Amino acid sequence: MKRFEINENDAGQRLDKFVGKATSGMPSSLLYKYIRKKRIKVNGKRCDASDRLNRGDVVEMYVPDEFFEKEAAPREYSRSTVPLDVVWEDENVLLVNKRPGVLSHTGDERGAAQSGEAERSTLVFAVKSYLFDKGEYDPERENSFAPALCNRIDRNTGGIVIAAKNAATLRAVNAAIKQREIRKFYLCAVHGIPEKGEATETAYLIKDERTKRVSVFDSSRDGAKKIVTSFRVLKTDREADLSLLEVELGTGRTHQIRAHLDHLGFPLVGEGKYGVNREDRKAGFRYQALCSYKTVFESKSPELSYLFGRSFEIPTDPDHIPFLSLFEREEKDGR
Repeated sequence: MKRFEINENDAGQRLDKFVGKATSGMPSSLLYKYIRKKRIKVNGKRCDASDRLNRGDVVEMYVPDEFFEKEAAPREYSRSTVPLDVVWEDENVLLVNKRPGVLSHTGDERGAAQSGEAERSTLVFAVKSYLFDKGEYDPERENSFAPALCNRIDRNTGGIVIAAKNAATLRAVNAAIKQREIRKFYLCAVHGIPEKGEATETAYLIKDERTKRVSVFDSSRDGAKKIVTSFRVLKTDREADLSLLEVELGTGRTHQIRAHLDHLGFPLVGEGKYGVNREDRKAGFRYQALCSYKTVFESKSPELSYLFGRSFEIPTDPDHIPFLSLFEREEKDGR
């Protein structure tokens, strides 16, 4: 039997959600069976899967020990292989600059390795390691919570990722992102020069789950989701036929910026999935020229109101965003 006393990070969630996090590898069918059979109790009494847990409650689980394996021993958190570039930090949130080539989580891409070594090379593990070393996260004292990423970025895209240090903040940031109360701005270098200096474009996107690719269409069709992409031209190089754009998403779909801009005739520099990047590769671009460089908080929720109106940015120079070096020479079109 395992006994869990509900702490602040556990409180407020459904019993079945807590059990799923506090255990490892338990099939959902078995989880609900154990609740029905009273092998999982709250405060010594029968309970329902939908019951909300309160701080101080005691959850007892009479289930096999095989379902209580820890995700990692504490010493493992000192073995992250990813250096952490902190943009902003307080007691609740941690904003970090993810470098291109780093996975947010294991399994984020098809065929990604699941070994311990692969896990230690992810951004989420680096966040846990950083907070563990600071004494702000102790997995031995947590029943169901671990510091988590609130948003994720493609492996080959760089930029700001928000991590939550506690459960209340995690819920608040996730809700704010869903309600579009956290604005994210991207910089990207594209081939071609848009006629409009500023535009909001609408299209329709379909994702192929098998290939993990998306297709973009001008008109709606079965299975398609509407996408809205706004961009502003910041710099151009007419000789090289390149533009630097600031992009904001009105919708957040898989590969939206990469696929939509390619559909509009402006493929990202270094883009290999939706564009032809043979020459870009020869020029040394290993990753697409895309960076989530600015995050603005506009949530008035109790947990995030102290950040309302705050804007956090990565320095816009080639040391932090390498593809900006494409636009270092004097522009020839006066823009």
